[in-house]
Amino acid sequence: MADIGAAKAPNDLVELGRIVSAYGVRGWVKAQPHSSQSTVLRAAPVWWLCPPTGLLNAPLDSSPSTSIPSSLLARCIPHAVKQCRPQGLTVVAELEGVPDRDAAESKRGYTIYVSREYFPQAKSDEYYWVDLMGCQVFSEGKLMGQVQEVLDNGAHAILRVERFVDSAGLQADPKETPLPMLDAKGRPQEVLVPFVAAHVQHVDIKKRRIETDWPFDL
Repeated sequence: MADIGAAKAPNDLVELGRIVSAYGVRGWVKAQPHSSQSTVLRAAPVWWLCPPTGLLNAPLDSSPSTSIPSSLLARCIPHAVKQCRPQGLTVVAELEGVPDRDAAESKRGYTIYVSREYFPQAKSDEYYWVDLMGCQVFSEGKLMGQVQEVLDNGAHAILRVERFVDSAGLQADPKETPLPMLDAKGRPQEVLVPFVAAHVQHVDIKKRRIETDWPFDL
């Protein structure tokens, strides 16, 4: 890890959390994972830290993304993870190059990215939230919307799906761009779909397709 500071950021980085504060007096940082399943974040040997929006002077979506924009790759700094452990709903870690509390405080608000190569193979009936985001959601063969976010209510995951307008025409022409369904105030309509076997019958990550019987028009 001696030359890690000079390493070039890989293009498969995935956003997994943000640093929220310093932890203790010896330079540890406290991180808030985007998912309650923080296994990958805790196991990764390297965290790539990207400055918060205010330091970048560039727009950055506040929600976790499946990959880092190429324009931000050069601003990411790698830190070898010396020690890491869970702390309640957060994760605390000792990072190479963060020697004291002042240095740890300076990392507050930084986004944590981890290379996809450190993700263990998911089981046949398990999925990473980063793979579910962006999938199109179908009900009875009809395209209903797209997953924008994966939430966790403690018991199971929930898909936040942005609705599309009537997609009958899209079945004949898959290249047609779906249009969001808007409410009376012009905001995209959303539906929360429980990600459980009772309502999600099929998931095809390669085809970016999820099939469900959840009632969208309630």
